This record gives sequence, C-alpha cells and structure tokens, in this order.
Amino acid sequence: MVQEEKKRYSEEELKEFEELISQKLEATRSELNYIKEALSKRNDSGTDNTSGNSKLLEDGADTSERENLSQLAARLQKFMNQLELAMVRIKNGTYGICIDSGKLIPKERLRAVPHTQQTIEAKLRRR
Repeated sequence: MVQEEKKRYSEEELKEFEELISQKLEATRSELNYIKEALSKRNDSGTDNTSGNSKLLEDGADTSERENLSQLAARLQKFMNQLELAMVRIKNGTYGICIDSGKLIPKERLRAVPHTQQTIEAKLRRR
C-alpha cells in the first residue's frame, strides 16, 4: 500500500509551530522596544558642553549608530510582520504549505525559518 503524501500539518503539529512563533515574536518585540528606547535616548542629546572637533566626531558617530539602529529596527519590524502573517496562516490552515509547489514544507525548515512560505527547492528556483 502506497502512503498518500501528507498535504497539511495536524493540529498538534501546528500548535508546536504556533508556540515557536510566539516565542520568536515575544523576543523580537522585546528587542525592538529596546532599540526604540535607545533611539529615543540618542535623540535627547542632553546638555553636553563638549567643545571643538571631538564634538563633531561624536556627532558623526552618533549619526552612524542611529542609522544602524534604525535599519536594525526596520528589519526587526519586517521580521515581526512576517511572523504575525505566519500566525494567520496557522489559524487559517495554510501554514507550512509551499506557495509555489503546494507541497508541505519540511518541519526542519519551518523550525529554522518559521515564517517561510517556500520549500528550499522552490526558494532556490526563484533566484
């Protein structure tokens, strides 16, 4: 007897992924809040009376660091959005199904990249 290829994950399996994604969402929210706090403190430069060239160097370093923090915050926000969309897919029963091939994405891949919508083969073909 040939075993039929599985088309979707069971409720129990989806629960496991939901927990994983919830943990990642919580950690990402926490990190994003920390970065936002750091950015708001950087914008509040205080009453520093440093003079001359060293102030210019500090301003340049501050600007560069603020840009880096802003870029990191944007990446974290995008990651959070992808995780939230993965949660929606869990709720509507489409989680773990490749958007290109319709095949089930292997659990190992979903554990490593829980927000993915593609098998690794489909992702490599898209490049």
